[in-house]
Amino acid sequence: MERTITLAGDPNIGVFSRVLGSIAIIPPDSPEDYKQALIRALDVELVETTVQGSAIIGSLVAGNNRGIIMSGLATDDEIAILEKHRKILLLKESMNAAGNVIMVNDTFAAVHEDMPSELAHEIGEFLEVEVIHLTLGGVKTVGMAGVATNKGIIVHPRATPHQIARLEEVAKVPVGTGTINMGSGLVGTGLLINETGYIAGNATSGFELGRIEDIFGFLE
Repeated sequence: MERTITLAGDPNIGVFSRVLGSIAIIPPDSPEDYKQALIRALDVELVETTVQGSAIIGSLVAGNNRGIIMSGLATDDEIAILEKHRKILLLKESMNAAGNVIMVNDTFAAVHEDMPSELAHEIGEFLEVEVIHLTLGGVKTVGMAGVATNKGIIVHPRATPHQIARLEEVAKVPVGTGTINMGSGLVGTGLLINETGYIAGNATSGFELGRIEDIFGFLE
């Protein structure tokens, strides 16, 4: 089974797609080999749409098994497609790139350090999770500096012991550091993962794949 892939030659698959448990949201023009690789690796239902007319879905969408948070600039047609699968919360403030500013599973959400407290509270109530403001290794876009499932969390290698401890306390799953695509600490840009499996950008090394498997419990 494939462990790495590109989207039309680009290894930054996490910028263009977002996996939320049993669904994977992908651009409508995704190649067939990409679609089939996600189905095989993750056992997901594919949902094809743009968000605010853009293919950078991974940057504009976040969520868990209870709901989807997305840019308030999404069109009515885009919202209609996604609300068939989850309830929807639109971010209408200036900080609306949900996938960049939110890292979340079914227990917790970590949000951009500068996100207004009122918005963070609304996100927590909507997704039914505890919310913390967090920076990871100097990176405020926590949705790309970390990736979380209900089995584990991988974060930027410069994340401090204090930041990791905060995550472990609120998420109650293993937290480890790692990189993607030959050394990128923005692990969210190149990793799609759920509790069933994972797939990474094709520039990802064997060592990096091993870290992913260790942190998320995929080692046999």
